[in-house]
Amino acid sequence: MGTTLFASCWVPTQSKCKPKPDMHVKKQSLLLRCCGEDESTGNDVSVGGKPVKPIGLLGRRSAIVLGLPLFSAAALGFPGNGFAIKQGLLAGRIPGLSEPDENGWRTYQRPDEKSGGHGVGWSPIIPYKFKVPQDWDEVPVSIADLGGTEIDLRFASPQEGRLFVIVAPVLRFADLGDDAKIEEIGPPEKVINAFGPEVIGENVEGKVLSMDVVQHSGRTYYQFELEPPHVLITATAAGNRLYLFNITAKGLQWKRHYKDLKQIADSFRVV
Repeated sequence: MGTTLFASCWVPTQSKCKPKPDMHVKKQSLLLRCCGEDESTGNDVSVGGKPVKPIGLLGRRSAIVLGLPLFSAAALGFPGNGFAIKQGLLAGRIPGLSEPDENGWRTYQRPDEKSGGHGVGWSPIIPYKFKVPQDWDEVPVSIADLGGTEIDLRFASPQEGRLFVIVAPVLRFADLGDDAKIEEIGPPEKVINAFGPEVIGENVEGKVLSMDVVQHSGRTYYQFELEPPHVLITATAAGNRLYLFNITAKGLQWKRHYKDLKQIADSFRVV
């Protein structure tokens, strides 16, 4: 299901800037240009001999309502790689990526100023971070994500795969106060049986290849590997929220880049 967006703007010499036809939002926020830059030359478009600047960019719209389903399998799809927009280009987004280290990996840390509170009355989201190879970039979360209102972030690499971060109120599962721990929600088996089907869109029975429990700075993380489909899930809790860090890839990507994908999954931390 798509949402059609229209834009109009006033320009000199009574010329009108018309929206490009068939501009639909399908699993992504659109970068909407109106009388903008000529992408073939990099120069500003002129109308009537006068330069016209871009009208602006269309950013992410977040609509989180407490009580909606956590998320649906349909919401976990990703826009095509051609629509990946680098962090900082979309209005309202704040860069969170570091410069590459000596191995070409960058660290993403959720900026404190990033929009998205996931419900009126909820405390600010405790930042999280992870590492990705240099060719991974942020992909805008779609305003058309049905049931995906708790998907806080998406990243993708054309060569390696895709990831998404879900931040959900713990109150959906239990009243654990404002300092929840993943152990209080349940053991690894309970967590994967509860949330695995919503991540992959089907029952996880017979698909869980491994379950691990690790500790970092006093916080417990559950780590899962599922197949098929190829999915790595890291789960933890902090404050009054549950964090689910999910990585998926196609068969050939999984085979070629499993080591990198596992390293990304292992790097996830709530800070």
